[in-house]
Amino acid sequence: MKNRYRILVMVSLVTLLSVGSAIAGNDDRRGTAGANELLINPWARSSGWAGVNTANGIGIDALFTNVAGLTFLNKTEVMYTNTRWFGGYGGTINAFGLGQPVGKRGVLGLSVVAMGFGDIPITTENSPEQGANGTFSPSLMNITASYAHKFSQSIRGGVNIKIITESTDNVSGTGVAIDAGIQYVTGEDDNIKFGIALKNVGTPMHFSGDGMSLTLVNNQDVTSTYETRSASFEMPTCLNIGGAYDFLFENFDQRLTVAASFTSNAFLRDDYKVGLEYSIFNILQVRAGYSFQSGIWSGDDRVTAYTGPSAGATVSIPLKKRAAGVKDIPTINIDYSYRAAAPFSSSHSIGIALNL
Repeated sequence: MKNRYRILVMVSLVTLLSVGSAIAGNDDRRGTAGANELLINPWARSSGWAGVNTANGIGIDALFTNVAGLTFLNKTEVMYTNTRWFGGYGGTINAFGLGQPVGKRGVLGLSVVAMGFGDIPITTENSPEQGANGTFSPSLMNITASYAHKFSQSIRGGVNIKIITESTDNVSGTGVAIDAGIQYVTGEDDNIKFGIALKNVGTPMHFSGDGMSLTLVNNQDVTSTYETRSASFEMPTCLNIGGAYDFLFENFDQRLTVAASFTSNAFLRDDYKVGLEYSIFNILQVRAGYSFQSGIWSGDDRVTAYTGPSAGATVSIPLKKRAAGVKDIPTINIDYSYRAAAPFSSSHSIGIALNL
């Protein structure tokens, strides 16, 4: 049985790597994808150490980095996170997630991530003054249904199915994308972890609606309406590969986790991430991470607003007294993360999670 599981995980890893290599882009494709909100981590816990936890993400928080980590839930989890993207100048992100174990080995998940930009003044060629034509409010929303399965104590896998919508008052676009991930746990204390996740493989998107049409009146007072066809664009496909190692200090009920991951982006520069997380008494976790890509140290060559560093913390508050020998009790968790950026303001996320 163990050999069969090992063969399964090896075949899955090779398949994901092969697919990732096949879809990987080149420099000519950089920046040509759309729906880039799929690359924004909406959760405070994992973003606090640069989203490095491909190998060891747990619960709802793992839906972004590697859905296989959803299998570590053994009770209901409800999570909400609010992010001030670039200090609010880049919009506000609200993320809601729900995870529920089903049967002995499966976990279902559902998440909704909505990004809003407030009211933006409408300006036209003939009326460029702000405020004279009202406002419009763009919105981006991703709805994700997830299922993860524990094949054995060492091997876990999962799938996300995402519905992506982008809209204003008169133009909208819809697409579908899929994530698939695997986590492998080994070591005497299950403290060695590996993970791989292929993300955002989906159908091309395009925009349609009344906003794509233009009405003109010629010099003979004849009115004609012309419709512009929107070009389609690809999803921002990427492949995450990561590893993590837990240093366990049982005498003090403490843990230090060292993690690293690599993200191969089909339409962006690749990312290299490292991070640390320190936990004490399962009550306080502090973390820090760094995300590196080519040119990030130069303002002239950098192609992302993020400058690399991130940090965060989680405080877990028990909802009832822990009985002797009982590890899992209901808790309420408060999460915070900081992501440095330039020239924009840094991003701040704060979240709350209930484990019932």
